[in-house]
Amino acid sequence: MNREPSPPLTLRSATSLVTLLIASVLFLAPIVWMMATSWKPEAQAASETIRLFADPVADTPAAAKENYSAVWNDVTIRFPIYLRNTLIVALLSVVGMVLSSAVVAYGFARVQWRGRSALFTLVLATMMIPFPVLMTPLFVLFAKIGWIGTLRPLWVPAWFGAAFNIFLLRQFYMGIPRELDEAARIDGCSHWGIFWRIILPLSRPALAVVALFHFMYVWNDFLAPMVFVQHQDMFTLALGLQLYQSKAGNTPWNLLMAASTMVMAPVLLLFMATQRTFVKGLTGGASKE
Repeated sequence: MNREPSPPLTLRSATSLVTLLIASVLFLAPIVWMMATSWKPEAQAASETIRLFADPVADTPAAAKENYSAVWNDVTIRFPIYLRNTLIVALLSVVGMVLSSAVVAYGFARVQWRGRSALFTLVLATMMIPFPVLMTPLFVLFAKIGWIGTLRPLWVPAWFGAAFNIFLLRQFYMGIPRELDEAARIDGCSHWGIFWRIILPLSRPALAVVALFHFMYVWNDFLAPMVFVQHQDMFTLALGLQLYQSKAGNTPWNLLMAASTMVMAPVLLLFMATQRTFVKGLTGGASKE
């Protein structure tokens, strides 16, 4: 079977390729340096000599195992507990965000009602309000109902949707042919039946993108846990990492980089595993009403 010859490499495509390579190196360099430092013994990590990888003479695997074990088994900074708290918040937040945003987006995309466009514009306008503006009113509200010091302020608001996720799902829903709704309505389906049996199964890529976006947001969120969580037993990984960095005695660089790698690795692996679904979900709703 004959293969078509590759198009010639033009100056424009070569320039784009070089630019992408340079940008990739700039983005990957800090991550590679962090991982490499987490494998080094303390003496090499604190050395003034710039060296990406550990000395070949040193027992690098043993040093790496010792670094990660020291971080995970630290008696003052309890990363297993912080991981448990983060997973609880992430799971409850992702489920609530996906369900609530999907329902609201369906109402904006597939149901005709008076004032829909105006209310959708208002929802989008909430994206302009930064979290620090809402921080004090939310703190007062959660304090009144006794939620300060618990994990509830970190996941309950996710069950009321988010403007960006609603917008993303709405655009995806608008790309689904309306003939499917009409056929389902002839068969006796209500709006809920159309949403549950037709829209949701066809929107799995977009729902996966919303879940991935919000999981990454919750996993890396630092400000909200710092404001609403008061006890160390309720800390998330982001707070735990900051506490590990600032604890008395100056944390060695190799241990700090090992802790940073442990916190970052799950999100990085999740994104790599769902990259195709991520791209498909972002491009699938590229249509106009």
